Amino acid sequence: MFYKLLAVFPKFQRLNQRGFHQFSGLRSLANSNIKTPKTLQYENPGDLTTSNLIDCRQGEKQQGVFTHAEIENRLNKLRGVMRENELDAVVLTSLHNINYFDQFLYCYFGRSYGLVVTLDDTETTTITPGIDYGQPWRRGHSNNLTYSDWQSDNYYKAVKHLIGDNKRIGLEFDHLTLDRYDKFTSGFPGVKFKDIGKDAMKLRMVKSAEEIKLVKEGARIADIGGWAVVEALKENIPEHEVALHSTRAMIREIAATYPNSDIMDTWTWFQSGINTDGAHNPVTTRPVQNGDISIFNCFPMISGNYAALERILFLNHASDEHIRIWNIIVEVHKKGIELVKPGIKCSEISSELNEIFKLHNVLQYRTIGYGHSFGTLCHYYGREAGLEIREDNDTVIQPNMVISMEPMLTIPEGMPGSGGYREHDILVVTENGAEDITKFPFGPEYNIIKK
Repeated sequence: MFYKLLAVFPKFQRLNQRGFHQFSGLRSLANSNIKTPKTLQYENPGDLTTSNLIDCRQGEKQQGVFTHAEIENRLNKLRGVMRENELDAVVLTSLHNINYFDQFLYCYFGRSYGLVVTLDDTETTTITPGIDYGQPWRRGHSNNLTYSDWQSDNYYKAVKHLIGDNKRIGLEFDHLTLDRYDKFTSGFPGVKFKDIGKDAMKLRMVKSAEEIKLVKEGARIADIGGWAVVEALKENIPEHEVALHSTRAMIREIAATYPNSDIMDTWTWFQSGINTDGAHNPVTTRPVQNGDISIFNCFPMISGNYAALERILFLNHASDEHIRIWNIIVEVHKKGIELVKPGIKCSEISSELNEIFKLHNVLQYRTIGYGHSFGTLCHYYGREAGLEIREDNDTVIQPNMVISMEPMLTIPEGMPGSGGYREHDILVVTENGAEDITKFPFGPEYNIIKK
């Protein structure tokens, strides 16, 4: 049967002949002729069932959504931060930082991942479990070292190998659990650990030209998802059917625009009626009714890079009180877009927008801040706390930051105009102001959908 497969799949046969896999499974680094990060020693290098660290690299390196030069520039900036903090190496562990500095987006599923960056070596290395085999190396910028499940804590053996004798190591304190931090401190005697998470976040907050180009494409694709929502919307259609139609449209456009990207995590939230009260409420099977307040939130994810579009919709008609509240949101939304510019603090934007809500006596119904960052983030990783538009955040807006404007009110059930109200645009900060890259219209003039 195996030889029949080789005859049918000549590409698989070529890979086998090149020694990338022998159908028997994993290879010890000691038996590999591929260049490795460092020379490893094993007690039983020929016995695959006792190998702790394994070479699973196969196939060819694949171009990600960012260029090699872009990722090298990010790593150079990270090494600059390491010099400022007197660090010899960093071990990045989060989805967002590994994706940002390597372009590999891992699937956690209870296993540990890492990206080791040393100060005195131009090579970086990801640490990944055997379940991912060669994909982390193919999709990532860095070299790769795989650890097996044959013994507990093989992950830390890989870390120890890669950091070598370095004694000043940066970790993401905001990502590690206490248990994992204890394993670092107890397993690396004489090593001093320092937080690198906040400094890495600051690097991600200011975007490069390549990042801005990508987020603009994300905004365009989010608009496609929004128009798919409008296309699907009708009386008695369940929320999940509207969301599915939108999500499929975005995935297809991502696949067409970025054929070498990872197709994962793109989704749409579509909420109606009482389900609009929370911004992150899940999609349900509730049928949409005429006159319902509805909100859609489209999230095209391009290899872990986030964009979003959120809009209020009504099917066929809206009550006078719903329109009144909606117009308040539109007023705040327009003012917020106007306020975002270099030199203003996030807290100043929030305070000024609060005054408009106070004027209309609805500030008590505000439930979230007014905006957040973009880039490598999702609903389960990332998002830079330093770029939240809130009263308690004094970050100064700079050119090349990308930030949302998204005011929200929730009027409780039973009150006139009840429901959640949210409008959301993406703003790229320029030298003199901000460019709104979201093109889908907002407000009662456009989004009472007649069908």
